[in-house]
Amino acid sequence: MAGNSQRRGAIRKTGTKKGAVVGSGGKRRRGLEGRGATPPAHMRKNHPAAKRAAAAKKAAQTGTRTSGRTPNRKGDDGPELVLGRNPVVECLRAGVPATALYVAVGTESDERLTESVKRAADTGISILEVPRTDLDRMSANGLHQGLALQVPPYRYAHPDDLLESARNSDTPALLVALDNISDPRNLGAVIRSVAAFGGHGVVIPQRRSASVTAVAWRTSAGAAARLPVARATNLTRTLKDWAKAGLQVVGLDAGGDTLLDDFDGTTPTVVVVGSEGKGLSRLVRETCDSILSIPMAGPVESLNASVAAGVVLADIARQRRI
Repeated sequence: MAGNSQRRGAIRKTGTKKGAVVGSGGKRRRGLEGRGATPPAHMRKNHPAAKRAAAAKKAAQTGTRTSGRTPNRKGDDGPELVLGRNPVVECLRAGVPATALYVAVGTESDERLTESVKRAADTGISILEVPRTDLDRMSANGLHQGLALQVPPYRYAHPDDLLESARNSDTPALLVALDNISDPRNLGAVIRSVAAFGGHGVVIPQRRSASVTAVAWRTSAGAAARLPVARATNLTRTLKDWAKAGLQVVGLDAGGDTLLDDFDGTTPTVVVVGSEGKGLSRLVRETCDSILSIPMAGPVESLNASVAAGVVLADIARQRRI
């Protein structure tokens, strides 16, 4: 550093081209001291995430349209995005809870877009105009048609709370457990059937299972907003706990040992549904008290998982009405 040789106490280090140097006087040590945890992105004043959060908050308070960048698509623990005009308008018609409606700038209007904007405005959903490139980034194939709906992450119930709520109801407990169901459309259809036939809730495994995503929201036709869905860390253990609590555990399989016609569904019941391909896993199957099969007149070997669940739930509801 120029002028160091003139400072009091300066010394010259051998083997350097610089002049005499002295210590930093503690400045470097203070510069290395920690400054605390880095605040979240939405709390940093000039960060894009903070600007988006401020724009969304302002739009929610005023109910006006605004512009801003959209967040990236996240996984199961973050917001989900419904892409496309038909899916978006179907979600809004079903009353699916949403936080924002994204409309690409310059999008050609039609009746679906007009209805989506009107429904979003009527229900207080923020309407954001964004560049088309933002929607292109959020969709793998770019087939968003200039419209996207942001759905918040689903809040799962605990299996114990689900059981307690079912036992405290006026009717015998009726719960559905899903094993190896990986298609969110099947999950949404099962949720819709459980709600339609008086069920009290659905439980899914925490791993290797479809979750309540935007696709499941849409397929459930809004039933996911009214029916609790729980996540079990260990589905087999949860079923055993429910069996100890007095619920009969019955699985669905084409080669079951009990016909649906001979099944008594008037007592507290847990219906376990496996996938169409793999069926029930070994441990889950061993946990079941009985395995039901649906009698079929045609040559079809098996039914879709959600269809089979709907048939059984409809028969249980019929038995309980008698």
